Amino acid sequence: MTRKGHRTVTSDGPVAVCVDAGTTVIKAVVFDAEGRERVVTRRDTAVHHPARNRAEQDMDEVWDAVVATVREAVTRAGRPVRFLALTAQGDGAWLVGPDHRPVRPAVLWNDGRAADVVRRWAEDGVLERAFRVNASLTNAGLPNAVLRHLADEEPETLAAAHSVLTCGSWLFLRLTGVLGLEPSEASAPWLDIRAGAYTDTLLETYGLTAHRRLLPPLLTGERQIAELTGGAAEALGLPPTTPVVLAPYDIVSTALGVGTTEPGRATCVLGTTLCTEMLVEAPDTEARPAGLTLDFGAPGRLMRAFPTLAGTGVLDWLVALLGLRDHAELTALAARAAPGAEGLRVLPYLSPAGERAPFLDPAASGLVTGALLSHGREHLARAVLEGLAHVIRDCLDAAPGRPVELGLCGGGAASDLWCQLIADITGVPAVRTEDTQVGAKGALLFAATALGDHPDLTTAARALVRPSARYAPDTGVRGFHDAEHAEFLATRALAATRWAEWRDHG
Repeated sequence: MTRKGHRTVTSDGPVAVCVDAGTTVIKAVVFDAEGRERVVTRRDTAVHHPARNRAEQDMDEVWDAVVATVREAVTRAGRPVRFLALTAQGDGAWLVGPDHRPVRPAVLWNDGRAADVVRRWAEDGVLERAFRVNASLTNAGLPNAVLRHLADEEPETLAAAHSVLTCGSWLFLRLTGVLGLEPSEASAPWLDIRAGAYTDTLLETYGLTAHRRLLPPLLTGERQIAELTGGAAEALGLPPTTPVVLAPYDIVSTALGVGTTEPGRATCVLGTTLCTEMLVEAPDTEARPAGLTLDFGAPGRLMRAFPTLAGTGVLDWLVALLGLRDHAELTALAARAAPGAEGLRVLPYLSPAGERAPFLDPAASGLVTGALLSHGREHLARAVLEGLAHVIRDCLDAAPGRPVELGLCGGGAASDLWCQLIADITGVPAVRTEDTQVGAKGALLFAATALGDHPDLTTAARALVRPSARYAPDTGVRGFHDAEHAEFLATRALAATRWAEWRDHG
């Protein structure tokens, strides 16, 4: 492979394989030297719900899906693989014992079993005290809340556990034998965000001092790079000397994948979560507690993230409710209704775990208002898309400053209508890139920089990320959407006074 400066110029050399281990789909993407997608393989993974508010995965099933996708990608690429990069879903609690084997199914980021823990912590001031250290607001899906719940419900599980991992660190362990946690994954809830290190102050705040041993080593810099073990290499069909790079977890990697590397730029992942993110230079531990503040993998860069529980699952729900084929048919239906859906409004808080960003309320639930006999399916479709766009605007308003551009990615970004609607409602110019697998692309940028192909992430993004569409806000509807957003917030404030009552009697 030849280079001109730091930029690879050949298209015939080795390829990179980047894994994006999402909640319901595992993808392996083959990128050529110019950063273009050549092969995409995927396997579905099951999320189990042993109770209404619980979400778990079999950790070995996730590993098996990664093996299958990577092996197929390597076979289809038919070219040498220079490196393997990895990003994955974050949060939750993936517990392993001293033998590095799972001690129970993984508790996922959207699990709600620890909702009572979070409510109690909110009442006792724990959430605010922790925010003043790590600039992140704990929700029920973060590992500190999950561990606190398991300490009461499953003490034998924690007694058997050696380390609490995330999906990405679990897969890195299986691939390389290296135990540890990537800094973006550790940021919330474990790190003193200014020092970038574990702090016993937070463990004491969470009442988890006795479980300090469960925190694995932090993997930074060169420690995020390791070679495949012999067993993993054989399973994947790769040489055992193949380097594996553990990239930041998916919400940070997706921002990288759309080229968000400089402060003042924002990203929104239109996926299972609507994760709205703003890159900042320093944490603000004095702000109103909301969202997460995450290590970005570059000096002087932090990601202010607002990962909602509302997301494309709401679209899945409406597709099924209306008997439609897919999201494309839903957005085509929404295009038939005028902005504002003739007064029909939807609060899209349908997750059984409530909502976590930019506000925290485990009892939050959805609401349809303004319905009349004159409304049809197209109005409901439009109102749901607009409701989700108002959620994004709400998150942007909670972030510091105002972004100059909003990068859109995830499955929902395939809809031109929704992208334009988001630009109109937020008032921020939006851009979509040519990549279909943006999380994997972010892992590629991180890995290529870590391995020395580029001097920094910004240079890597300029070389490898290419915009495909831009959406300028329609100034003619700006005032209309401003008024609609004010009504959205007022309706939510009114509904919030009854959410807990509705949930208790639901």
